[in-house]
Amino acid sequence: MIPFVKAHACGNDFLIIEEPLAQRRHADLARKLCARNTSVGADGIEFLERKSDGEFFLRLFNADGSEAELSGNGTRCVAAWLASSEGRTDVALGTHGGLRTCHVIESNDPLYLIESEMGIPRVMQRTIVLPGVGEVPGAMVNVGNPHFVLFVDSDDFSAHELSWQELGAQISVSPLFPHGTNVEFVRVVSPSEIAFRIFERGCGPTTSSGTGTCASSAAAMVLRGADRALTAVAEGGPQRTVWPASGDVMRLTGPAEIICRGEVSAL
Repeated sequence: MIPFVKAHACGNDFLIIEEPLAQRRHADLARKLCARNTSVGADGIEFLERKSDGEFFLRLFNADGSEAELSGNGTRCVAAWLASSEGRTDVALGTHGGLRTCHVIESNDPLYLIESEMGIPRVMQRTIVLPGVGEVPGAMVNVGNPHFVLFVDSDDFSAHELSWQELGAQISVSPLFPHGTNVEFVRVVSPSEIAFRIFERGCGPTTSSGTGTCASSAAAMVLRGADRALTAVAEGGPQRTVWPASGDVMRLTGPAEIICRGEVSAL
């Protein structure tokens, strides 16, 4: 039996498991334990390593067993768990996408409001070509992991005569992105607010994404002249991004909630 913690950030849910318990079965455990009909269910697993020098490192595995660089929401969920279990109000978490520092703004266990430093986004305008679809203009954005951001005008976030889910599925696995990409469909509501939908690499449609929030915000700021402080609203609710024009790190503020603790069979 493997002990786990389950947490979510705006509906984007994760299991948190101590790294030594993985026993090099990270991908298998992710596929098994994230299955919603036959196991605990989650969008991914954050494997938490406690290093001998007291530092933390996270490995994120998506529900399909693929490994990703990091998750903004998953990192925040781990910070909430460390606040709940160990009383930490500030925590630095290493990831394959870089160091992420989290600060607990409000604590009302099991619900936490957390601000995270998310690095400096890189935005590059790009038009891609998809078979049967044609040219799809957007932007490649890196926030420690890859994203492709499209701007849409439709209320249902459809584009190029396809639903956002259908188009997102095609873009996510396009050969243009050898390691896959996350895809966001962004509608600029006002200079200070965007709405968006997320097709997440290795998982599919999700209600929220921390890095997706940052990528969508950065693209809107750079390419659509949006304010440098934005409310970004996904299906799971709003988060707040701030990216100074000086090019400093982007900060992301949003909730994280501990759902439960338990044990699950790893067989």
